[in-house]
Amino acid sequence: MNEELALLRSQVKELQQENKRLKAQIDLSISRNTVIVPEEFKVIFEEAEQKVAEYFTEIYNSAESGEIVIHGQRYVLIRSASLSYEFLDILKELYSNYPEEKAVRIGNNFLYDIGQVLGKKDAKSFHEEMGLYEPIQKLSAGPVHFAFTGWANVEILSDSNPSPDDDFLLKYHHHNSFEAQSWIKAGRKSNKPVCVMNAGYSAGWCEESFEIPLTAVEITCAAKGDDCCSFIMAPTHRINEYLKDQKVEAHGSYDVPVFFKRKAVEDKLRASLAEKDTLLSEVQTRVKNNLQLMSSLFKLQMFDIKDREFQQVFQRSLDRVNTLAQIHDLMYSETNLTLINMEHFVARLISTFKQQYPFKSYDVQVELKFNLRNNGLNHDKAIPLGLILNEIASETFKVPFENEGRIEFWLTDCDKAFRIVCKDNRPEALTKEPIRNQKNSLLSIFCEQLDASLTLSGSPEGLTYTIQFDK
Repeated sequence: MNEELALLRSQVKELQQENKRLKAQIDLSISRNTVIVPEEFKVIFEEAEQKVAEYFTEIYNSAESGEIVIHGQRYVLIRSASLSYEFLDILKELYSNYPEEKAVRIGNNFLYDIGQVLGKKDAKSFHEEMGLYEPIQKLSAGPVHFAFTGWANVEILSDSNPSPDDDFLLKYHHHNSFEAQSWIKAGRKSNKPVCVMNAGYSAGWCEESFEIPLTAVEITCAAKGDDCCSFIMAPTHRINEYLKDQKVEAHGSYDVPVFFKRKAVEDKLRASLAEKDTLLSEVQTRVKNNLQLMSSLFKLQMFDIKDREFQQVFQRSLDRVNTLAQIHDLMYSETNLTLINMEHFVARLISTFKQQYPFKSYDVQVELKFNLRNNGLNHDKAIPLGLILNEIASETFKVPFENEGRIEFWLTDCDKAFRIVCKDNRPEALTKEPIRNQKNSLLSIFCEQLDASLTLSGSPEGLTYTIQFDK
């Protein structure tokens, strides 16, 4: 008996739910004219009314399973006040150490961002579900969907221009906006427009429909005593221009969403950065080409020089030009444009010098030792340091060695300075000339440019260069 009673109760509940669904279908099927539009758009919006109404007739509401399913998509119901003045009240408490206006602005920016994301995602899903492809078709479904989901009724004004380009302009009213009505029903009045999510959602839907960045700003609002909630939507980079043209200042205070201000600034910065990257690449190419041209001219000129000593002078100049080219190549190949990898920089240069001064009948080993805690070298120090290493290499690599030669480079750092030590085992007789000539040499001049100390010392074991400079 108990089992039969339980089964009967279950059947009665199912019949009640089915009756509710049928009533909902009847109510939705006769719903029309949710949107007011100019005459030229009426046919398109009437088609949208039909499609969206059919979409919302397939509704399944089961409290037992905690689901509201419409046309296969799960929906949720949220109290409108919790997304309006109640949300802002909580923000005021959380940011009580801020001025109230700033706390409200933070809350409004958050609500706008959420509304904008919801509008974009709902639009994308709905467009795919309904097979909508033309921008105006995509737009037309938005206000109807807006009405069926309880946001507001939309009236698009006749001086709108919904075109998918920089001239896009949409002027519209939201009648019975859930945000404004939440304030009104609570007996509260605002000194600024409050339909922030309405603005964000509509901008998000239209942005997805027309595939251009758009911003919506509420100009008048029923919650602050105006006749209706009215909005202007335009391309993000032109919204202030349109607001000025429409003389909206006469309606009192309003806020342009900070999210889109920030986005516009970020887009501008990205464009500027891309432009600078292109310019930097062009400068790098021109410097490299000019250095290669200088190198070629030096090589051509050397063919006309018969004097051996003069040829060596030209060769030294050519080596310096090639070193400059190598330094620029290393500098601009770094991903960090402010610091260069010191170890990589020195190792590459020493490897290049070995190729410039090929050893002949004697075997020379070159050893590099690094002990760095801070491996970053400022760009402004790279060129004089590279030229210093070039001068040391030209003095060290070109000389003959007895038996096996050995050249050692040590690169270390302390808290505030780098130290480079170059030591070789050349014959003692060959160590005197570099020491004697250091005061008037280019090496000394380059050290002054780097504000580096230079010490040369000779011994029976060879010649040692020690260079130290600030990081």
